[in-house]
Amino acid sequence: VTEAPKLYAVGRVVLWSKNPNFDAKKGFENLKAPWVKKIAIANPTHAPYGEKAKQAMESLGIYKEIESKLVLGENISHTAQFIESGAADIGIIALSLALAPTIAQGTNPDYYLIDYKLHQPLLQGYSITKYAKDNSLAREFYNYVNTDKGKAILKQFGFDIPTDK
Repeated sequence: VTEAPKLYAVGRVVLWSKNPNFDAKKGFENLKAPWVKKIAIANPTHAPYGEKAKQAMESLGIYKEIESKLVLGENISHTAQFIESGAADIGIIALSLALAPTIAQGTNPDYYLIDYKLHQPLLQGYSITKYAKDNSLAREFYNYVNTDKGKAILKQFGFDIPTDK
């Protein structure tokens, strides 16, 4: 890495299900519903989104109660596949995935946005590696991400933009 990583976005997590019984207005109460047998989250031991999912459930005091229902994905995409395929009834995934066309056009495009106060922030950073330091395209992309247009794209796809420069 040629310079310190630069913060460009903050990820958000949502509760999402394809099940028609899912009611986003009920939030985490959905996890206790009789139709919920399996709950997917990314593995919290190595996946940042899974770590934040666990933190949110612990903050609410429900983690131990639902722990036996958990199905752990290797990463956040794998977790979304569990829900999409029906291998899990409900789960916690990245807002960016819930907004993705393949998921958003599903049978139940609704989701519950988890309050960011329930978990540590999902900070997203970037930097140019020493192997790309002379690559003009890498530098252009690096600079573009922090423009108004770059920020608008990130917001459109479910990321919050940090206010600190």
